[in-house]
Amino acid sequence: MPVTFHSAPTRDLPAEVLYRILWLRSAVFVVEQEAAYDDIDGRDLEPGTVQFWAERDGEVLSTLRLLTDPEGMRIGRVATAPSARGLGLSARLMTDAIARCGTAAIRLDAQSHLADWYARFGFAVDGAEYIEDGIPHLPMLRPAG
Repeated sequence: MPVTFHSAPTRDLPAEVLYRILWLRSAVFVVEQEAAYDDIDGRDLEPGTVQFWAERDGEVLSTLRLLTDPEGMRIGRVATAPSARGLGLSARLMTDAIARCGTAAIRLDAQSHLADWYARFGFAVDGAEYIEDGIPHLPMLRPAG
């Protein structure tokens, strides 16, 4: 089966799709990266939040979320299943999310070792490195325009 790409406001998602998205995020961030934090932070249910995901045969292989912040848009929770890494799925989701933002500024907090990957999409470091849940991160910005 081919990989299919989707996006929808969280509030419009069937429960089973949201479950599979949250399961992948937990598998990557909490289990694989051993970062014990509350992935389910309430922001998924904000009115402007949109989920992006790639799936094959009902399995979510890659996901990210797009939030509306006072200073613009914010991409976060970018996660890909280990078996699907290197296939360009997250790159496609990033491209789709950026397109949805139009000309708005977009922020994200990148794990530091992925800063160059995000730079491919026009993001630049926009502050000092910090540690979150034991993992170095960099604030990044894709300016409006």
